[in-house]
Amino acid sequence: MKRKLVRSFFIVLITGLIGLFYFGCSKSDSLTLRGASQFDENHAFTRTLQKFQELVKEYYGKPIEFQLYMNSELGLEKDYFAYMSQGLSVDFAVVSPSHMSTFSKAAPLMDMPFLFRDLDHWNKVLDSDIFQPISDEIFERADVMLIGYGGGGTRNLIVNKPITNMAELKGLNIRVMGAPIQTKIFQAISASPTVIAYNEVYNAIQTGVIDAAENEAAGIQQMKFYEVGPEISLTQHVITVRPICFSGKSFRRLPEDLQAAIIKAGNVAGAFGRQMESSQDADILAKMEADGKLKTHPFTEKETLLKLAGPVIDSYAAEIGATEVLQSIRNVK
Repeated sequence: MKRKLVRSFFIVLITGLIGLFYFGCSKSDSLTLRGASQFDENHAFTRTLQKFQELVKEYYGKPIEFQLYMNSELGLEKDYFAYMSQGLSVDFAVVSPSHMSTFSKAAPLMDMPFLFRDLDHWNKVLDSDIFQPISDEIFERADVMLIGYGGGGTRNLIVNKPITNMAELKGLNIRVMGAPIQTKIFQAISASPTVIAYNEVYNAIQTGVIDAAENEAAGIQQMKFYEVGPEISLTQHVITVRPICFSGKSFRRLPEDLQAAIIKAGNVAGAFGRQMESSQDADILAKMEADGKLKTHPFTEKETLLKLAGPVIDSYAAEIGATEVLQSIRNVK
């Protein structure tokens, strides 16, 4: 507890100093925009943000500087989203929709389990404007803009024992993200979900607090989850959507030509990130298995998972007034 308080104090102190530095420099000829990533320079999210920076410079054509804070230096994605909402410390970041649920009940629909049939369906949805009503709600309630859509990792279960069927899945104590829909769906498929902060997952599995987590290959590799959960159950329950977010308050302080460059760069960088992560996901998992770091296990009752999750998804969409959005997603061929 004491360590958490100390860590929180230093995050607040650091972000405050960064904010002061930013505003102190904003009067100069060169603007500085600040991004944040939980991961190192090799992770797909960080590389997507780096691509975004390059494109903004190209499209803007005037002096501009970027500072990208990596390796959770400014906290976690849920922290970045709160900072962007407040217009402090972080101007842009990649954030999971589940971490937007405090501001928008509809946001987690973009990333809920069993939403997309396959990668082709996922890509077609993200290339359309189907998520625009949700994006509009997030902007209205959180003052954060979704300027591009990255992601593309396929999430599987990370377990300390092989899980291959419904009988083995029943009662599995698994870490899920904080959005209520995540808990409801994993309860529906007979698991026992627990909400735990992302940076605490490794220790939680190691110490037996939970038996499992779920993540895509890049996250498993980056966080070394394979060391404590080397048995990967190929449930393939999510194809991730990871929006590139930009603070509305920061955006409105910028000149119009820079605003236009940011909007254009966000869309292109999102497509870049999707192609990169979706193409690398299977290769990363296969290499870790070839290196003896983990072992994959096909899940033999995928159709049962879909059948159990379906009513929960329908009920959730109705509850948040997003039935039309859900139907539009399902209608994409």
